[in-house]
Amino acid sequence: MWEAVGRDPVAALARMPADALRAAAADPAYVAELARVHGRMREELDARSWFEEDHAADADALVAYFSTEFGLDASLPIYSGGLGILAGDHLKSASELGVPLVGVGLLYEKGYFRQAITGDGRQAERYPTNDPEGMAITLERRPGGAPLEVRVDLAGEPVRVRVWRVQVGRVPLYLLDSDVDGNSGPARDVTGVLYGGDREMRIRQEMLLGVGGVRALIALGLAPTVFHLNEGHSAFLALERIRAHVAMGSSFDEALAMVRASSVFTTHTPVPAGNEVFDPHLARRYLGGLADEIGVGVDDLVELGRIDASDSGFGMTPLALRTAARANGVSALHGEVSRAMWRPLFPGRDVDEVPIGHVTNGVHPGTWRDRAVTLDLPDDELWAAHRRGVERLVRFARPRYGQGPGADLDPDALTIGFARRFATYKRAGLLFRDPERLARLVGDPARPVQFVLSGKAHPADAGGKALIAEVVERSKDPRLSGRLVFLPDYDMGSARILVQGVDVWLNTPRRPMEASGTSGMKAAMNGALNLSILDGWWAEGYAPEVGWAIGDSKVAPDEERQDAADAEALYRLLEEAVIPCFHDRDASGLPRTWIGMLRASMALGESRFSTHRMLRQYTEQLSLPAHRDGRRAEAREAVA
Repeated sequence: MWEAVGRDPVAALARMPADALRAAAADPAYVAELARVHGRMREELDARSWFEEDHAADADALVAYFSTEFGLDASLPIYSGGLGILAGDHLKSASELGVPLVGVGLLYEKGYFRQAITGDGRQAERYPTNDPEGMAITLERRPGGAPLEVRVDLAGEPVRVRVWRVQVGRVPLYLLDSDVDGNSGPARDVTGVLYGGDREMRIRQEMLLGVGGVRALIALGLAPTVFHLNEGHSAFLALERIRAHVAMGSSFDEALAMVRASSVFTTHTPVPAGNEVFDPHLARRYLGGLADEIGVGVDDLVELGRIDASDSGFGMTPLALRTAARANGVSALHGEVSRAMWRPLFPGRDVDEVPIGHVTNGVHPGTWRDRAVTLDLPDDELWAAHRRGVERLVRFARPRYGQGPGADLDPDALTIGFARRFATYKRAGLLFRDPERLARLVGDPARPVQFVLSGKAHPADAGGKALIAEVVERSKDPRLSGRLVFLPDYDMGSARILVQGVDVWLNTPRRPMEASGTSGMKAAMNGALNLSILDGWWAEGYAPEVGWAIGDSKVAPDEERQDAADAEALYRLLEEAVIPCFHDRDASGLPRTWIGMLRASMALGESRFSTHRMLRQYTEQLSLPAHRDGRRAEAREAVA
């Protein structure tokens, strides 16, 4: 039943028979164990935190962290992939470190899609409805009991918005919902589907998030001192904050200066085409009301979203960079790429002077790490604990295939995982460039090897869907039977099983298009060895003792040559390094060299690539300086 409800505790309790609950309540041992677990939770929440110990002087700080998606758990499906899961991990580490932070997002009625694979290998999407009453969320209410609501003008239509709360340890996450009685049908649909609809739907969602999010925080009685934008989707919050300052007597320039001083922007996209851009005519329709209240022309606001005078679009990233004094990429390499990409916004500056730094992403240990696999175990016990993770993955895969190829997965084989969003630049097809060579790799009975792939393509991404179809078709090749499987409906639950159950994590993006990537960090934290292009986080994390680099940092002049070179490097590493190392056993049957690399990989993940490290950097390098600058700017304005 736990699996049937998608590991949703609220749904599980709702389905639990009353006599089972009564029996548990009457069982002294069960009640004592429940009390022990609850006591541990209270101790953790009540303990003095890192922030209280190290930053007591800034106790009045409060960070409002805006993101269009949050991946907290599979039972709250309001995320699509890496951006949302990073945001969820961000909140969890903020809770554990005691960072004063609130999250702001949208409560999607249908969230992101559930994936099925048709008989011909194609992705099919379905959108089950999220029932707020059946999820771990609470409707915020006013003192008299009425639901707390704010209003947002969407191109002349006033839209009522409710506010829900998800409590993430110490940190509240507030989610906005336009599916409110009295709103028009189109208004109710704004919070319907994550990344769904046309360009107008996207600008309506982003207006609701940015403008509505600021108004919701005020209605809740909160006064953030720092606004952190996780990607550009929420950049309209800057215009709403400017409007509020102008309403209190500031000029436009004074308001902009105060907003910039107290804003932090994290960009995640290393290519211009991946950044949100709207037609200026559409932007004018939706920004007209704000412009009137601010007292400027709507074109003055539109200019904030242009790269330069020749730019024909309204970009959310330029808007965010112009209204946030502090900005960062999500790896060292991505910081370099971002400075070069956005240099036109800062005329007269060299690339190195563009004010975009970097904070490399991380992952939340408590969410992703298998707690049974620990560094203090001796080699034989560590290896046995890791193999149990592989066995779990095999058990997880078999029911999804019945008598199909997944039923033949071998828990003793070298298991290589590849799971992520199926975008074309991630090159899921690189493994199949030489089918004969791949068949020879997996066809050696003395050195068994198997590949487990999973992931979703955006519903509008024809290229990504074609890649999925190719993988599924390849899995039907008799030479690969039982050695190559595609697991459908990738989500946080299956991701956890995958990163805890593979020996090698494969990543093949086209450099430098992977801003960071975090799946490899999750796998490393569980002892998997990374086999990856030197892109994103792996350009920082790679060392010979923790995994393998596919190719080098050079980029060929055309994609075909690069793909051919990278495929050759991948096959050669598998043949000459990865497979021999895994199957090299001592007299006791243990792969000692591999186990040493496993230990080093775990240590790397835990020490350098956790969200605890990431949050400390954000707090000390970006958020607290923004908090102090914002306070000084407000003080100067008050004196003036």
